[in-house]
Amino acid sequence: MAIGDVKTAQGLNDLNKFLADKSYISGYTPSQADVEVFVQVGKAPAASLPHALRWYNHIASYTDGERKAWGQGVSPLSAGGKPTAAAPAKKDDDDDDDVDLFGSGDEEEDAEAARVREERLKAYADKKSKKPALIAKSSIILDVKPWDDETDMKEMEKMVRTIEMDGLLWGASKLVPVGYGINKLQIMCVIEDDKVSVDLLTEKIQEFEDFVQSVDIAAFNKI
Repeated sequence: MAIGDVKTAQGLNDLNKFLADKSYISGYTPSQADVEVFVQVGKAPAASLPHALRWYNHIASYTDGERKAWGQGVSPLSAGGKPTAAAPAKKDDDDDDDVDLFGSGDEEEDAEAARVREERLKAYADKKSKKPALIAKSSIILDVKPWDDETDMKEMEKMVRTIEMDGLLWGASKLVPVGYGINKLQIMCVIEDDKVSVDLLTEKIQEFEDFVQSVDIAAFNKI
């Protein structure tokens, strides 16, 4: 998948889609391709682009020195953004101490390169393991329908809000006309996906059978 100019909204959308099932721009470890795109993005993407934001914060957690040590990678940026392949790293003539991880030197140099590579991979794995995991959340709007126009809607809402679950936060609500003088309760909540089952939540609401006829999901969005 080619990505357009990430300085534009379309380019950032492309990047977000590209990273939906990937941790890095190229391969399974950070590379200069990540650095190239990171520099062009320039600042953290909006929360509406969760995959791009996750990747950006991850790359930003490294120092400039650590990022310079990463190997090369293939960039998916289209010609409208930057070249599609990362340029070879510029090597100073006096920089004789750099270790070429992919070089073809003698056995002693190969062993040293392998040792350095293993150390870097171990340091990366240790650092990643210490990062707090992102908490997946969802925003849900529920339609809670009463039996008839004589149902006490304020009492219905009060009963719904008595439901407490770890990872559940109730939000704003309003009454929406459905016809024949009957209103439904439309109420928003935010849940932590790993802690709250939507099916269990709707079942708990339907247990107020003196007030509730049915519960529907009007909107469901990942945060």
